[in-house]
Amino acid sequence: MRILESNSRRLMLKGTAAAMSAVGMAGWAKLGFAADAKPLPGYANWKIPGDIIVHSSNTLETKRSAYGSSVITPSDQLYVRNNLPPPDPAILENRDNWAIAISGVGKPVTYTLADLKSMGLETTAMVLQCSGNGRGFFPSKPSGTPWKVGAAGCVIWSGVPVRDVVKAVGGIKAGAKYMTGTGGEVLPQGLDPLSVIVERSLPLAAVEDALLAWEMNGEPISLAHGGPLRLIVPGYTGVNNIKYIKQLSFTEQETKANIMSHGYRITPVGGTAGPDLPSVLEMSVKSWINSPLPEDGVVRAGRVQIHGVAFGGVHAVKGVEVSVDGGKSWSAARFVGPDLGKYAWRQFVFDANLKAGEYQLASRATDTSGAVQPEARFENAGGFNNTSWMDHSVKVSVA
Repeated sequence: MRILESNSRRLMLKGTAAAMSAVGMAGWAKLGFAADAKPLPGYANWKIPGDIIVHSSNTLETKRSAYGSSVITPSDQLYVRNNLPPPDPAILENRDNWAIAISGVGKPVTYTLADLKSMGLETTAMVLQCSGNGRGFFPSKPSGTPWKVGAAGCVIWSGVPVRDVVKAVGGIKAGAKYMTGTGGEVLPQGLDPLSVIVERSLPLAAVEDALLAWEMNGEPISLAHGGPLRLIVPGYTGVNNIKYIKQLSFTEQETKANIMSHGYRITPVGGTAGPDLPSVLEMSVKSWINSPLPEDGVVRAGRVQIHGVAFGGVHAVKGVEVSVDGGKSWSAARFVGPDLGKYAWRQFVFDANLKAGEYQLASRATDTSGAVQPEARFENAGGFNNTSWMDHSVKVSVA
Protein backbone atom coordinates (compact mmCIF):
# COMPACT_ATOMS: atom_id res chain seq x y z
CA MET A 1 0.00 0.00 0.00
CA ARG A 2 1.62 3.23 -1.12
CA ILE A 3 1.16 6.15 1.25
CA LEU A 4 4.35 8.16 0.89
CA GLU A 5 6.51 8.77 -2.17
CA SER A 6 10.22 8.17 -2.17
CA ASN A 7 12.51 11.19 -2.28
CA SER A 8 13.81 10.15 -5.68
CA ARG A 9 10.28 9.95 -7.07
CA ARG A 10 9.49 13.40 -5.70
CA LEU A 11 12.54 14.81 -7.45
CA MET A 12 11.51 13.10 -10.68
CA LEU A 13 8.01 14.59 -10.47
CA LYS A 14 9.33 18.07 -9.75
CA GLY A 15 11.70 17.72 -12.68
CA THR A 16 8.87 16.65 -14.96
CA ALA A 17 6.72 19.59 -13.89
CA ALA A 18 9.61 21.97 -14.43
CA ALA A 19 10.28 20.49 -17.85
CA MET A 20 6.66 20.91 -18.86
CA SER A 21 6.66 24.50 -17.73
CA ALA A 22 9.79 25.14 -19.76
CA VAL A 23 8.81 23.47 -23.01
CA GLY A 24 5.22 24.69 -23.17
CA MET A 25 2.25 22.91 -24.70
CA ALA A 26 4.25 21.31 -27.52
CA GLY A 27 6.53 19.82 -24.91
CA TRP A 28 3.58 18.33 -23.08
CA ALA A 29 2.73 16.27 -26.15
CA LYS A 30 6.35 15.12 -26.53
CA LEU A 31 6.34 14.03 -22.88
CA GLY A 32 3.30 11.84 -23.47
CA PHE A 33 0.48 14.12 -22.34
CA ALA A 34 -2.43 15.50 -24.35
CA ALA A 35 -1.41 18.53 -26.38
CA ASP A 36 -4.41 20.49 -25.07
CA ALA A 37 -3.80 19.57 -21.41
CA LYS A 38 -3.60 22.47 -18.99
CA PRO A 39 -0.48 22.77 -16.82
CA LEU A 40 -0.72 22.21 -13.08
CA PRO A 41 -0.99 25.40 -11.01
CA GLY A 42 2.12 26.36 -9.08
CA TYR A 43 0.79 25.42 -5.64
CA ALA A 44 0.09 21.88 -6.89
CA ASN A 45 2.89 21.37 -9.43
CA TRP A 46 4.22 18.43 -7.39
CA LYS A 47 1.29 16.25 -8.43
CA ILE A 48 1.61 13.63 -11.18
CA PRO A 49 0.53 15.40 -14.39
CA GLY A 50 -0.51 12.22 -16.20
CA ASP A 51 -2.85 11.24 -13.35
CA ILE A 52 -4.61 14.61 -13.07
CA ILE A 53 -7.23 16.41 -15.15
CA VAL A 54 -6.75 20.18 -14.77
CA HIS A 55 -10.16 21.82 -15.11
CA SER A 56 -8.95 25.18 -13.78
CA SER A 57 -6.33 26.57 -11.42
CA ASN A 58 -8.63 25.72 -8.51
CA THR A 59 -10.09 22.40 -9.69
CA LEU A 60 -7.94 19.32 -10.32
CA GLU A 61 -9.46 15.87 -10.82
CA THR A 62 -7.94 12.43 -10.35
CA LYS A 63 -8.22 10.33 -13.51
CA ARG A 64 -10.37 7.25 -12.98
CA SER A 65 -7.60 5.09 -14.38
CA ALA A 66 -5.15 6.44 -11.77
CA TYR A 67 -6.88 5.05 -8.68
CA GLY A 68 -5.20 1.67 -8.94
CA SER A 69 -6.09 -1.11 -6.52
CA SER A 70 -4.89 0.15 -3.14
CA VAL A 71 -6.94 1.75 -0.39
CA ILE A 72 -5.09 5.01 0.23
CA THR A 73 -5.02 7.71 -2.45
CA PRO A 74 -1.48 9.11 -2.72
CA SER A 75 -1.25 12.86 -2.11
CA ASP A 76 0.23 13.44 -5.56
CA GLN A 77 -2.88 11.97 -7.21
CA LEU A 78 -5.57 13.46 -4.94
CA TYR A 79 -8.06 15.95 -6.37
CA VAL A 80 -8.09 19.64 -5.44
CA ARG A 81 -11.11 21.91 -5.09
CA ASN A 82 -10.72 25.49 -3.86
CA ASN A 83 -13.56 27.98 -3.52
CA LEU A 84 -10.99 30.78 -3.33
CA PRO A 85 -7.36 30.90 -4.43
CA PRO A 86 -5.07 29.44 -1.77
CA PRO A 87 -3.22 31.81 0.57
CA ASP A 88 0.43 32.78 0.15
CA PRO A 89 2.74 29.76 0.57
CA ALA A 90 4.56 31.79 3.24
CA ILE A 91 1.96 30.56 5.76
CA LEU A 92 3.76 27.21 5.69
CA GLU A 93 7.17 28.63 6.59
CA ASN A 94 6.46 28.39 10.31
CA ARG A 95 3.52 26.04 10.63
CA ASP A 96 3.55 25.96 14.42
CA ASN A 97 2.78 29.69 14.54
CA TRP A 98 -0.54 29.31 12.69
CA ALA A 99 -3.29 30.55 15.00
CA ILE A 100 -6.93 29.52 15.40
CA ALA A 101 -9.52 31.32 17.52
CA ILE A 102 -11.97 29.15 19.49
CA SER A 103 -15.24 30.85 20.52
CA GLY A 104 -18.69 29.93 21.77
CA VAL A 105 -17.06 28.00 24.59
CA GLY A 106 -16.55 28.47 28.32
CA LYS A 107 -13.13 30.08 27.89
CA PRO A 108 -12.65 31.62 24.41
CA VAL A 109 -9.01 31.40 23.40
CA THR A 110 -6.60 31.56 20.48
CA TYR A 111 -4.31 28.57 20.09
CA THR A 112 -1.28 28.15 17.89
CA LEU A 113 -0.71 24.93 16.00
CA ALA A 114 2.08 24.20 18.46
CA ASP A 115 -0.46 24.47 21.30
CA LEU A 116 -2.82 22.06 19.56
CA LYS A 117 -0.09 19.46 19.13
CA SER A 118 0.23 19.24 22.92
CA MET A 119 -3.50 18.71 23.50
CA GLY A 120 -4.17 15.35 21.89
CA LEU A 121 -3.68 13.17 18.85
CA GLU A 122 -5.89 11.00 16.68
CA THR A 123 -5.55 9.49 13.21
CA THR A 124 -8.52 8.90 10.92
CA ALA A 125 -8.80 7.37 7.45
CA MET A 126 -11.70 8.83 5.50
CA VAL A 127 -13.10 9.52 2.08
CA LEU A 128 -12.66 13.14 1.05
CA GLN A 129 -15.15 13.88 -1.71
CA CYS A 130 -16.29 17.08 -3.38
CA SER A 131 -20.05 17.65 -3.16
CA GLY A 132 -20.16 17.87 -6.96
CA ASN A 133 -18.37 14.59 -7.65
CA GLY A 134 -20.44 12.96 -10.41
CA ARG A 135 -21.79 16.30 -11.68
CA GLY A 136 -20.42 15.52 -15.12
CA PHE A 137 -23.03 12.75 -15.50
CA PHE A 138 -26.02 15.11 -15.14
CA PRO A 139 -27.70 15.63 -18.53
CA SER A 140 -28.90 19.06 -17.35
CA LYS A 141 -25.23 20.17 -17.32
CA PRO A 142 -25.28 22.15 -14.06
CA SER A 143 -22.81 25.00 -13.73
CA GLY A 144 -19.60 24.08 -11.98
CA THR A 145 -16.79 21.64 -12.62
CA PRO A 146 -18.01 18.56 -14.58
CA TRP A 147 -16.39 16.03 -12.26
CA LYS A 148 -16.91 12.34 -13.09
CA VAL A 149 -15.49 10.16 -10.29
CA GLY A 150 -12.16 11.87 -9.66
CA ALA A 151 -13.16 14.49 -7.08
CA ALA A 152 -12.65 11.96 -4.30
CA GLY A 153 -9.95 10.03 -2.52
CA CYS A 154 -9.32 8.03 0.63
CA VAL A 155 -6.69 9.68 2.81
CA ILE A 156 -5.35 9.57 6.37
CA TRP A 157 -5.49 12.63 8.61
CA SER A 158 -3.73 13.20 11.91
CA GLY A 159 -4.52 15.95 14.41
CA VAL A 160 -6.19 16.77 17.68
CA PRO A 161 -9.83 15.74 18.20
CA VAL A 162 -12.12 18.77 18.38
CA ARG A 163 -13.79 17.20 21.41
CA ASP A 164 -10.45 17.37 23.26
CA VAL A 165 -10.05 21.06 22.40
CA VAL A 166 -13.60 21.79 23.51
CA LYS A 167 -13.00 20.03 26.82
CA ALA A 168 -9.86 22.10 27.42
CA VAL A 169 -11.73 25.40 26.97
CA GLY A 170 -14.62 24.71 29.31
CA GLY A 171 -17.06 23.03 26.95
CA ILE A 172 -19.55 24.36 24.45
CA LYS A 173 -21.81 27.18 25.64
CA ALA A 174 -25.47 26.35 26.30
CA GLY A 175 -27.74 27.02 23.33
CA ALA A 176 -25.18 26.32 20.63
CA LYS A 177 -26.50 24.19 17.77
CA TYR A 178 -23.71 24.42 15.22
CA MET A 179 -19.96 24.05 14.82
CA THR A 180 -18.90 26.83 12.46
CA GLY A 181 -15.49 26.78 10.76
CA THR A 182 -13.93 29.75 8.99
CA GLY A 183 -11.20 29.45 6.37
CA GLY A 184 -8.09 31.61 6.24
CA GLU A 185 -8.08 32.51 2.54
CA VAL A 186 -7.39 36.14 1.63
CA LEU A 187 -10.70 37.75 0.66
CA PRO A 188 -10.97 39.87 -2.49
CA GLN A 189 -11.08 43.61 -1.88
CA GLY A 190 -14.25 45.59 -2.51
CA LEU A 191 -16.69 42.74 -1.90
CA ASP A 192 -18.98 41.97 1.00
CA PRO A 193 -16.95 39.41 3.00
CA LEU A 194 -20.04 37.25 3.52
CA SER A 195 -20.41 36.88 -0.24
CA VAL A 196 -17.05 35.12 -0.63
CA ILE A 197 -15.77 33.86 2.73
CA VAL A 198 -15.45 30.09 3.14
CA GLU A 199 -17.42 29.47 6.32
CA ARG A 200 -19.68 26.50 7.02
CA SER A 201 -21.94 25.52 9.94
CA LEU A 202 -22.43 21.86 10.83
CA PRO A 203 -24.67 20.13 13.38
CA LEU A 204 -23.05 19.75 16.79
CA ALA A 205 -23.05 15.98 16.35
CA ALA A 206 -20.15 16.47 13.90
CA VAL A 207 -17.90 17.44 16.83
CA GLU A 208 -17.59 13.84 18.00
CA ASP A 209 -15.25 12.62 15.23
CA ALA A 210 -13.93 15.97 13.92
CA LEU A 211 -10.22 16.77 13.92
CA LEU A 212 -8.08 19.85 13.67
CA ALA A 213 -5.55 18.15 11.43
CA TRP A 214 -1.98 19.06 10.55
CA GLU A 215 -0.90 15.90 8.70
CA MET A 216 -2.28 14.11 5.64
CA ASN A 217 -0.94 10.71 4.58
CA GLY A 218 1.85 11.00 7.10
CA GLU A 219 3.16 14.39 5.97
CA PRO A 220 2.45 18.01 6.93
CA ILE A 221 -0.65 19.09 5.00
CA SER A 222 0.30 20.85 1.76
CA LEU A 223 -1.07 24.24 0.76
CA ALA A 224 -3.13 22.52 -1.95
CA HIS A 225 -4.99 20.51 0.68
CA GLY A 226 -5.46 23.13 3.37
CA GLY A 227 -2.23 23.27 5.34
CA PRO A 228 -1.01 24.17 7.83
CA LEU A 229 -4.31 23.35 9.62
CA ARG A 230 -7.58 21.92 8.34
CA LEU A 231 -10.89 21.07 9.95
CA ILE A 232 -11.65 17.44 9.14
CA VAL A 233 -15.21 16.17 9.54
CA PRO A 234 -15.41 12.48 8.58
CA GLY A 235 -18.48 11.49 6.61
CA TYR A 236 -19.18 15.03 5.38
CA THR A 237 -18.54 16.40 1.88
CA GLY A 238 -15.34 18.26 1.13
CA VAL A 239 -16.65 21.82 1.42
CA ASN A 240 -17.38 21.18 5.11
CA ASN A 241 -13.73 20.25 5.77
CA ILE A 242 -12.47 23.82 6.09
CA LYS A 243 -8.98 24.56 4.74
CA TYR A 244 -6.57 26.96 6.45
CA ILE A 245 -8.97 27.09 9.36
CA LYS A 246 -8.51 30.22 11.45
CA GLN A 247 -11.66 30.21 13.57
CA LEU A 248 -13.84 27.52 15.11
CA SER A 249 -17.05 28.79 16.69
CA PHE A 250 -19.99 27.15 18.39
CA THR A 251 -23.06 29.12 17.44
CA GLU A 252 -26.82 29.22 17.90
CA GLN A 253 -27.39 30.11 14.25
CA GLU A 254 -25.90 29.02 10.95
CA THR A 255 -23.42 31.42 9.43
CA LYS A 256 -24.91 33.94 7.02
CA ALA A 257 -22.02 33.46 4.60
CA ASN A 258 -23.31 32.90 1.08
CA ILE A 259 -21.47 29.58 0.79
CA MET A 260 -23.76 28.34 3.58
CA SER A 261 -27.00 30.26 3.08
CA HIS A 262 -27.25 29.81 -0.70
CA GLY A 263 -24.27 27.81 -1.90
CA TYR A 264 -24.29 24.03 -1.63
CA ARG A 265 -28.06 23.77 -1.24
CA ILE A 266 -30.11 21.00 -2.85
CA THR A 267 -32.08 23.24 -5.18
CA PRO A 268 -34.67 21.95 -7.67
CA VAL A 269 -33.71 22.39 -11.31
CA GLY A 270 -34.94 25.84 -12.30
CA GLY A 271 -35.39 26.83 -8.65
CA THR A 272 -33.67 29.44 -6.50
CA ALA A 273 -31.21 28.49 -3.77
CA GLY A 274 -31.87 29.63 -0.23
CA PRO A 275 -31.47 28.73 3.45
CA ASP A 276 -34.84 26.96 3.51
CA LEU A 277 -33.50 24.18 1.25
CA PRO A 278 -31.41 21.19 2.44
CA SER A 279 -27.70 21.87 2.76
CA VAL A 280 -25.02 19.58 1.35
CA LEU A 281 -23.64 17.95 4.48
CA GLU A 282 -23.31 14.20 5.00
CA MET A 283 -22.30 11.78 2.26
CA SER A 284 -24.26 8.64 1.49
CA VAL A 285 -23.46 5.17 0.16
CA LYS A 286 -21.65 5.06 -3.17
CA SER A 287 -19.33 2.93 -5.30
CA TRP A 288 -17.83 2.77 -8.77
CA ILE A 289 -15.62 0.52 -10.89
CA ASN A 290 -12.03 1.54 -11.66
CA SER A 291 -11.03 -1.39 -13.87
CA PRO A 292 -11.55 -2.44 -16.57
CA LEU A 293 -12.39 0.88 -18.25
CA PRO A 294 -13.28 1.83 -21.84
CA GLU A 295 -9.95 3.65 -22.22
CA ASP A 296 -8.16 0.34 -21.62
CA GLY A 297 -9.21 -0.72 -25.10
CA VAL A 298 -10.50 -4.19 -25.88
CA VAL A 299 -10.39 -6.54 -22.88
CA ARG A 300 -9.15 -10.07 -23.46
CA ALA A 301 -11.86 -12.73 -23.09
CA GLY A 302 -11.62 -15.08 -20.13
CA ARG A 303 -10.99 -14.37 -16.48
CA VAL A 304 -11.31 -10.64 -15.67
CA GLN A 305 -10.85 -8.93 -12.30
CA ILE A 306 -13.47 -6.18 -11.99
CA HIS A 307 -12.48 -3.88 -9.16
CA GLY A 308 -13.37 -0.52 -7.67
CA VAL A 309 -14.13 1.36 -4.47
CA ALA A 310 -17.15 1.63 -2.17
CA PHE A 311 -17.96 3.75 0.88
CA GLY A 312 -20.89 4.56 3.08
CA GLY A 313 -20.42 8.21 4.00
CA VAL A 314 -21.38 8.48 7.66
CA HIS A 315 -21.92 4.71 7.85
CA ALA A 316 -19.55 1.89 7.09
CA VAL A 317 -20.04 0.12 3.77
CA LYS A 318 -21.38 -3.39 4.32
CA GLY A 319 -21.22 -5.01 0.91
CA VAL A 320 -20.99 -4.52 -2.85
CA GLU A 321 -22.63 -6.23 -5.80
CA VAL A 322 -21.40 -6.16 -9.39
CA SER A 323 -23.40 -6.44 -12.59
CA VAL A 324 -21.96 -7.17 -16.03
CA ASP A 325 -25.26 -6.63 -17.85
CA GLY A 326 -26.21 -3.08 -16.90
CA GLY A 327 -28.09 -3.97 -13.73
CA LYS A 328 -30.27 -6.81 -15.00
CA SER A 329 -28.55 -9.22 -12.61
CA TRP A 330 -26.20 -8.79 -9.66
CA SER A 331 -23.55 -10.91 -7.94
CA ALA A 332 -21.74 -10.31 -4.67
CA ALA A 333 -18.21 -8.90 -4.87
CA ARG A 334 -15.65 -9.34 -2.11
CA PHE A 335 -13.65 -6.75 -0.24
CA VAL A 336 -9.86 -6.80 -0.54
CA GLY A 337 -7.26 -5.00 1.50
CA PRO A 338 -7.47 -3.55 5.01
CA ASP A 339 -10.56 -2.17 6.68
CA LEU A 340 -9.45 1.29 7.84
CA GLY A 341 -12.68 2.18 9.62
CA LYS A 342 -16.19 3.21 8.78
CA TYR A 343 -15.22 6.49 7.11
CA ALA A 344 -12.69 4.96 4.70
CA TRP A 345 -13.56 3.32 1.44
CA ARG A 346 -13.09 -0.38 0.73
CA GLN A 347 -11.59 -1.87 -2.39
CA PHE A 348 -13.77 -4.57 -3.90
CA VAL A 349 -13.18 -7.15 -6.61
CA PHE A 350 -15.41 -9.45 -8.65
CA ASP A 351 -13.85 -12.36 -10.52
CA ALA A 352 -15.75 -12.65 -13.82
CA ASN A 353 -15.40 -15.02 -16.76
CA LEU A 354 -16.31 -12.90 -19.79
CA LYS A 355 -16.82 -14.16 -23.33
CA ALA A 356 -16.37 -11.96 -26.38
CA GLY A 357 -19.00 -9.24 -26.55
CA GLU A 358 -20.11 -5.88 -25.15
CA TYR A 359 -20.64 -5.45 -21.41
CA GLN A 360 -21.97 -2.72 -19.15
CA LEU A 361 -20.24 -3.04 -15.78
CA ALA A 362 -21.84 -1.56 -12.70
CA SER A 363 -21.40 -1.72 -8.93
CA ARG A 364 -24.00 -1.22 -6.20
CA ALA A 365 -23.05 -0.76 -2.54
CA THR A 366 -25.03 -1.20 0.68
CA ASP A 367 -24.11 0.43 4.00
CA THR A 368 -24.56 -0.86 7.55
CA SER A 369 -27.80 1.09 7.99
CA GLY A 370 -29.33 -0.88 5.09
CA ALA A 371 -29.22 1.98 2.58
CA VAL A 372 -28.60 0.79 -0.98
CA GLN A 373 -26.90 2.83 -3.68
CA PRO A 374 -29.68 4.00 -6.02
CA GLU A 375 -29.96 3.42 -9.73
CA ALA A 376 -30.88 7.02 -10.57
CA ARG A 377 -29.35 10.34 -9.57
CA PHE A 378 -31.36 12.89 -7.58
CA GLU A 379 -31.82 15.77 -9.98
CA ASN A 380 -30.83 19.15 -8.58
CA ALA A 381 -29.62 22.46 -9.96
CA GLY A 382 -26.13 22.22 -8.47
CA GLY A 383 -25.37 18.69 -9.61
CA PHE A 384 -24.65 17.63 -6.04
CA ASN A 385 -24.57 14.22 -4.34
CA ASN A 386 -24.69 11.99 -7.43
CA THR A 387 -24.63 8.40 -6.17
CA SER A 388 -26.33 6.78 -9.16
CA TRP A 389 -24.86 3.36 -9.96
CA MET A 390 -26.15 3.67 -13.52
CA ASP A 391 -24.31 6.96 -14.11
CA HIS A 392 -21.11 5.46 -12.76
CA SER A 393 -21.31 2.25 -14.83
CA VAL A 394 -18.86 1.66 -17.69
CA LYS A 395 -19.15 -0.09 -21.05
CA VAL A 396 -16.30 -2.33 -22.20
CA SER A 397 -15.60 -4.50 -25.21
CA VAL A 398 -14.29 -8.04 -24.76
CA ALA A 399 -12.63 -10.01 -27.58
